[in-house]
Amino acid sequence: MRLRGSTGQAGKQRWRAAAAAMVAATVLLSAGCSGGGDDSSATPQWQGGSQGSGEPGAESPSPQPTLSTVAVTAPAADATGVKAITEIKYTSEDPSNTTVEVKDADGAEVQGTLDKDDKVFKPAKALAWGKTYTVTVNGTPSGDKGGSTTSTFTVMKKPSQLVRVSSFLGDSQKVGVGMPVIIKFSRSVPKSNRAEVERRMVVTAKPAQEGSWYWISGTEMHYRPKVFWKANSKVSYKISLGGVEMDKGWYGRSDLTVDFNVGRSFIMVADSKKKQMTVTQDGEVIKKLPISLGKASTPSSSGTAVIIEKKEHTVFDTMDELPEGEGYRTKIDYAQRYTWGGEFVHAASWSEGVQGKQNVSHGCVNVSEAMGKWLFDRTLMGDVVQVKGTGRQLQWQNGWTDWSMSWDEYKKGSAL
Repeated sequence: MRLRGSTGQAGKQRWRAAAAAMVAATVLLSAGCSGGGDDSSATPQWQGGSQGSGEPGAESPSPQPTLSTVAVTAPAADATGVKAITEIKYTSEDPSNTTVEVKDADGAEVQGTLDKDDKVFKPAKALAWGKTYTVTVNGTPSGDKGGSTTSTFTVMKKPSQLVRVSSFLGDSQKVGVGMPVIIKFSRSVPKSNRAEVERRMVVTAKPAQEGSWYWISGTEMHYRPKVFWKANSKVSYKISLGGVEMDKGWYGRSDLTVDFNVGRSFIMVADSKKKQMTVTQDGEVIKKLPISLGKASTPSSSGTAVIIEKKEHTVFDTMDELPEGEGYRTKIDYAQRYTWGGEFVHAASWSEGVQGKQNVSHGCVNVSEAMGKWLFDRTLMGDVVQVKGTGRQLQWQNGWTDWSMSWDEYKKGSAL
């Protein structure tokens, strides 16, 4: 029994030693997980918080924005006689965070577009003649001395020499798929100024269609799409020439905006060899009718033109135009002009017996009274008339002949 008791006492001593060792190890392990003693560089990291704080979610102060020094470079401060289409130019070390505000003398803000890459503010339209404007450019921070600047300038007085810009088409008109846009100027624009003028003439179509301007002369411009307008398109054009110098000392009087509609596609093809007209609407042939074109001595012009004007009843009078004995004065029904030289699609009861068989007209497209009315009731200004197979070609500008030229040639008429 003493032997067993002696063994138990030794076991208790070994157990106490082992327990002490475990406690020490636990203390050392706890010290390692906590970062060790008073070492402040090992504070815990909290998601969403910042290092160095003993509380979850604490944030360090945000960095201050970079200072941007700004200045207005054009027009110069207190400048006078500034052009009405001037652009506002400025400098900035932080253009993406810089704002530009332009106001008139009454405090009304000038609308326009700000190009932060080029550091240019472009007014949406010409500024008022003789008025003073204030430009404020704000950088970052706006309260700092170099971060904000203000400058004023005064627009030139209204000039006495102004160019009037007019449009042949008016708002909401409906026209055929061959109708060109026609713009006229009251004074000829020299070639040196045409690119700047054309750049400010923008045509937009829905659906989108490629097109080009063509300078018919210094006083007239046309615009047509690459192919005929798409049926039922909506077209708008903005002529922003108010205040633009169009010639030395001559300025555009005002801007002009027009919206018009394109109708269904309606194309009339007159074939001299077949003595027949084929009428196509929206790609589908809807009528074939007998015709008589110009006789050998007065041939019709082959080419693509469009309806210029329509007169239900009129008189053709050539007494002063043709040699004595050849002139005539005749009442005409359902006349649709397509050349300035006097070629029409019209009813001709006197030639109905040979229509479809022989060409006997003075150059016009003769149809019957019934077919003359049928066509007249359906056509729009700008509908297409194509004549083919005759001995004479349609002359350039004998009518709205924009379609008698290839697309590549037409584009060469642009100043751009």
